[in-house]
Amino acid sequence: MLRYFDLKRPQKLGLSVAQERKRWFGEFLKSFLVVFFVYFCMYLIRNNLSAAQPLLVKNNGITTTELGWIGYGFSLAYGIGKTLLGYVVDGKNTKKFMSFLLILAALMTMIIGVLLLMNQAPVGLILVLWSLNGLFQSPGGSASLSTISRWTTIKTRGRYIGIWNISHEFGGAVAGIIALWGANHLFGGNVGGMFIFPAIIGLIIGFWGLFYGADDPQELGWDPSEVIFDEKVAVADTTAAKMSKWTIFKTFVMKSPWVWLLCIANVFVYVVRIGIVNWAPLYTVQQLHFTVAQGANTLLLFQLGGIIGSVVWGLVSDLLKGRRAIVSIICLFLTAFVVLGYRYGNTPLLINTSLFFLGMLIYGPQLLIGVSVISFVPKSALNVSDGLTGTFAYIFGDLMAQVGFAAIADPKANGLHLFGQLLHGWDDTFIVFYIALVLSIIVLAVVAVGEERRIRQQLAD
Repeated sequence: MLRYFDLKRPQKLGLSVAQERKRWFGEFLKSFLVVFFVYFCMYLIRNNLSAAQPLLVKNNGITTTELGWIGYGFSLAYGIGKTLLGYVVDGKNTKKFMSFLLILAALMTMIIGVLLLMNQAPVGLILVLWSLNGLFQSPGGSASLSTISRWTTIKTRGRYIGIWNISHEFGGAVAGIIALWGANHLFGGNVGGMFIFPAIIGLIIGFWGLFYGADDPQELGWDPSEVIFDEKVAVADTTAAKMSKWTIFKTFVMKSPWVWLLCIANVFVYVVRIGIVNWAPLYTVQQLHFTVAQGANTLLLFQLGGIIGSVVWGLVSDLLKGRRAIVSIICLFLTAFVVLGYRYGNTPLLINTSLFFLGMLIYGPQLLIGVSVISFVPKSALNVSDGLTGTFAYIFGDLMAQVGFAAIADPKANGLHLFGQLLHGWDDTFIVFYIALVLSIIVLAVVAVGEERRIRQQLAD
């Protein structure tokens, strides 16, 4: 079965580099569109649960606590799977592999929808199926980065990954709209339709992605992207070509201080990002007395800023010749100031303006940490390396951003003791924001030193 996902290496066509370069964008665009729309669909069958929650509570008798466990099951499986499945996917045709995993995830989602239509959906079974959905989706982001990195070079990679990053922003933004439309127009308003309709879209895109485009230029009988664009092949890629997968994992991932530092930095960045995404609507309603509609609109502005920031900061890091950590530090410094507008603002205009710029800034390091990992490992270890940073973020960052913030903000709880201090109330959540910002800047400053050495060595060669 796994041989189906092997990278094909047909006999070279004998095209000149000039001919390959002329045809490059058209072939790259095919693969780019696959990873873009496959990842977009993964968010259609992820965020649809959030949109379906009111109906699940009202019509199906599922409690808020049970929904919380279902959501955590997804996050836990997703976090663990990013490393475990990332290891399996490495060295394979990642475009084809993630399309297949989308099909499996869509099937899990469809089964939930059918069970809900039949009124035969016990919470335990939904938890298992939704967790499997999270497991199958887990390598999606890393696989996308792998395919894009195989087609591009260090000089252009940031901008293309930045554009790709829009896929999950857009998918997450329209997931609820698409799910609700499908339920109302095709399933008589039954909540099961909010799972079945997005799953059908996912199945169509998944099967399309299996057969459209190539995972890298060499599958077409071309030269590698570095040869096409006259860039030196990384030493790590040359060395890894002679190693087994397990040796590559031990040498370039487990023993790499840069990978581990980026894992730690990603946890702190994740605390800030998820701390805003998860709690902005509730914070503005409870603390600032916004209406429910005004609270819900806060996410729209934050995500819109994230879409713009992903493209802008990816391009800026390319113009700085791959100095991803430096750009991330700049974003985090600016975030520290913009958070003040979110903290002390008291009108929808000021809060939404602050959230727009927070989204634009925090999605810079969120994106660039993944791009930075690429430069420290061979392409054959990219999935598991990026997956490891995601595992840390989802297991540790998610714990603080969701459980920790809830314990601090909940007026009925006893607060959270951190470094000998009791944090309690919405105001104290901003202390965690600043701790996370400072620690992420410190860690990324160390990574920036390593990036600078690598860049100067490449320029010298």
